Amino acid sequence: MPQPFGFGYERRADGAVLLTHRGRAAGTLRGGRAERFLAEVESGDAQMVMARWTGAYKFGNERVARDHPRNRSGRRAGR
Repeated sequence: MPQPFGFGYERRADGAVLLTHRGRAAGTLRGGRAERFLAEVESGDAQMVMARWTGAYKFGNERVARDHPRNRSGRRAGR
């Protein structure tokens, strides 16, 4: 799976953290969640952490996983 890119974050004066992806708002964290996010992003791969927190880390492999025999949900294996 390719590495995530294009994520950023901005600390707000009120303690909130705005997460962005390619310049667009992807989420807002407040309170304890914002503190946990900041601690995690400073100690690890920032792009991967932001992708996981926004839920955008799965893109790219859904089509491959859908076609796997175990995920065919009732379709015949020969198709």
